[in-house]
Amino acid sequence: MQLDLRYIGDSILREKTKEVDVITDEIRILVRDMIETMHAKNGIGLAAPQIGSLHRIFVCLVVEETEGQRFKTETQRVYINPKIESVSEEMVGMNEGCLSIPGLYVDHIMRPKTITVSSIDLEGNKIVETITGWHARVVLHENDHLNGVLFIDRLQPKQKKMVEEEVKKIKKKIEKKQSRIRH
Repeated sequence: MQLDLRYIGDSILREKTKEVDVITDEIRILVRDMIETMHAKNGIGLAAPQIGSLHRIFVCLVVEETEGQRFKTETQRVYINPKIESVSEEMVGMNEGCLSIPGLYVDHIMRPKTITVSSIDLEGNKIVETITGWHARVVLHENDHLNGVLFIDRLQPKQKKMVEEEVKKIKKKIEKKQSRIRH
């Protein structure tokens, strides 16, 4: 079932999530619905707070890079209780956007090029993987959501100033739309 997204200004996006103690049918259904929602919204990642849940879970598509081109694959990953184990010193600047801040894309957001992340899968198996490039960026972006951090929080002061007005417009547009839905 496709779930409703939460947008910038919604306080749940600023909350820290709670670890999943047991993988239940409820968790499996939540993950299935998150994947369906991610696809329906044409996203490459989705964290539980973005659909109103405080479970420490995110889903994403694997993004591969070849010869400077990136493309999302059909390979889906589920990260339950993820933990960033290590990050490379080498940083890379790329553009980012977010389903919870529709229409805003910012160039040159710096993140580590390579990371090691541990998590558990839907069967409760521990997984540790080292990933690089765009896929590492997606994992870091979604992991930030689990800690109440939005990608705009990662902007340099000059970048923040440049997008400030656009963020205000997006918030106003969302508030207006949600106001119409309630009435």
